[in-house]
Amino acid sequence: MKGMKEIRESLSPEVNALIEDMVDVDMYDEIEKPAHYNAGTIETIDYIVDVLGPYDAIQYCHGNVLKYTGSRLWNKGDPISNCKKSIWYLKKMIELMEKTEGVNW
Repeated sequence: MKGMKEIRESLSPEVNALIEDMVDVDMYDEIEKPAHYNAGTIETIDYIVDVLGPYDAIQYCHGNVLKYTGSRLWNKGDPISNCKKSIWYLKKMIELMEKTEGVNW
């Protein structure tokens, strides 16, 4: 699957200009704030933390670190983006661990 950057590079300047007029392209970032995780009023990770609780959401983040650094790293998508996504989940995991330290473990 192509990333947004690759798709935009394949479009004509006219089409890219139309997109920029219609959408705030700087609002989303493929790693930090993907558009497909921000369709509603709450970002997906915030919903997951709300439903699972901060402690159990650590395991969710850990699973995503493993996903993005495992076989997917070289076999699906861009390896550099996969590493960056892994780092994002690792940072979120650390944030949640700091929040739950002394409470759950």
